[in-house]
Order: sequence, then C-alpha cells, then structure tokens
Amino acid sequence: MSASSGDAITNFALELRALLRSRGRSEVFAVHVDPALLHNVHLLGRYDDFVAPGDTIVYHASIGNRHVTDLLLSRPERLALVYHNVSPATSFEGYEPAFAELLRAARDEVARLRPRVAAAIAVSQYNASDLSSLGYDDVHVVPLIVNPARLHGIEPDPAMRDHLDAHVRGPMALFVGQLLPHKRPELLVEALHCVATYLEPSAHLVLLGARRIAPFAAALQRQIVELGLANAWITGALGDSEMRAFFDRADVFVTASDHEGFCVPLLEAMSFDVPVVARGTSAVPETMGGAGIVLDPPDGTLVLAEAWAAALEPATAAHLTRLGHRRLAAFDANRTRMRWAELLGAVGD
Repeated sequence: MSASSGDAITNFALELRALLRSRGRSEVFAVHVDPALLHNVHLLGRYDDFVAPGDTIVYHASIGNRHVTDLLLSRPERLALVYHNVSPATSFEGYEPAFAELLRAARDEVARLRPRVAAAIAVSQYNASDLSSLGYDDVHVVPLIVNPARLHGIEPDPAMRDHLDAHVRGPMALFVGQLLPHKRPELLVEALHCVATYLEPSAHLVLLGARRIAPFAAALQRQIVELGLANAWITGALGDSEMRAFFDRADVFVTASDHEGFCVPLLEAMSFDVPVVARGTSAVPETMGGAGIVLDPPDGTLVLAEAWAAALEPATAAHLTRLGHRRLAAFDANRTRMRWAELLGAVGD
C-alpha cells in the first residue's frame, strides 16, 4: 500500500512497469508515497485519471487495507494478484498495534479477493504455498525481477569508504534490511556479543536499514549499549553510493529474520562475493539455494555466532563465494522478464 525508496516491492513494481511500458501503458499507484517518489508513483486517488477500458490491475499484496480491497472488488478491470506474503502480526503487537491489525487483516483480504483474481502469482514457492492455504488454485511461481549487481555500476561514497577504512579494523558482518521486529536484528546483536567474546574480539556488525519503528530501533540501540558493543553500528537508511561502500567492505552477510517472502539482499551479497549466513526461515532457504550457511531456525545465537566465524575462514569464504556465483545464474533478469511478460500478457488476452 506504500511506495518507499529502497523497498524491494516498490523497486519490483517499478521494474514491472518498465517491462509493461515496452508493450503499452503502465502506471504505479500507492495509498502512501514517499515524497522522493512522487515524480514516479501516483497516489491511488488518481487511479481514475489513468484507467482505460480493457486495462488489467496488477495488485502487489503484502499488507492489509480494507478500502483498497473494496476498491479492487468493485472495479471491472481484470485483476492479477502478485503475492509477496504478509509479515507476522505478532512481531509488531508490542510496538505498533494498529499496524499489527493491518497485517492480521491482510490474509483475510487476500482470501476475499480470490473469486476476483484472474491470475495468482507468487514470487517464491513459500509464498505460493501460503496462497494455496487461502484457497487459491493454479498459483504461478515467478521470482522477482532482480539485478543483484545493480550497485556495481555505482561509485562508492568516498567519505563513507574512508570512514570504514579508518574505523573498521576487524572482520565486518553486514545486515541490510529495514529494522523491523520480524527481521530479528536483536539476534544478530546477541550473536556479535558471542563472536566478540569467544571467537573474534575485533568483529564488527553493521545494521544497514531504515528505522521504521522508533521504539524498536531505540530498544535495539539500548541492547547494543548494555552489552558494551562498541563495534555494532546502526546506520539508518542510506543511499546507493553509501550502501555500495558497505558491501565493498563486508566480510560476511548475516540475517536472522523470522519471515521473508524472497529477500533480495541475500543475492546482492552474493554478487559482491560476500559469504552469507542466514537462519533458514520462510523463503530464505529457497532464495539461498544452498549457496550459504543456512541454520535451523531453532538454533540459538551461539550457533549463529559459530557459523558467522566459520564463514570468515578463507577456505570457507571462497567455497561459499563460488556457490553464490552459481546461484545468481538462476535469477537471470532477462529470462525472468520474459516469464512475467508472458504471464501478464495472458491475463490481458
């Protein structure tokens, strides 16, 4: 429902728009639009200004909004549902109860749309299974159109690069993603405490992503202070040139997320020859495809810390890097564009 800079779903909607514009008209609409994107994304209230007979709506579902669902049910246009999955409401109840309610309602709203949907598309098999549990049949699975190497064409920010060179004196673990409860960054902080205490005293952890929920971000910062982790750093949201500097410097990519419908940063890390350590939840093992160290979700932070340290060993890192190269070949953007074009074209016929 929201279009945000750097958001994977927003980026994909814009990528899909570019594909559809090569064949005709296409626009992107959202209920809430980041001011930085107002030149590129329309507020949903302007939908009637652009719609024409014979159009198809491509709806990206990841959060609930009863008014949007009612609108989709009332429109005559054909409807294609792209399901990105819905974050677990329980993760947000202690921080943003109203947002948790939107998430809780989202699955019911996706189920309400089922009779209206001409094509149901999931970006992972994990998401497809979830759609099937909501009563959808014949769910198509097509991955996101991703360019994991997109940052390679951007020069790293010189000031950030120099800062990292001057202040990061040991192996650096990087996490990229919004700092939200279901991403479980607190587990990464706990794991850093284990790594720094028992395995590698000079280890660093960088949590790179927007602080979407202020109380949660504040609690995370308090945890870092209470554990005395001078080498842990929450950057907040950064631009592409700054992000490039962090990927260039990273020695390992780590994520402890409870819930991912796809997880693009895993592939971005592979493109920079950064070995990946991840908890094997939701769609993470599917996206990884064996190209990293995937931990059983019940494993504790000590196991995560041991895997983190293992990925820093030169032989292990080189092996994981080779696996990453092979995995990236499965996400060829041109092949994926062709699959999306064929599928959405069939909806419009």
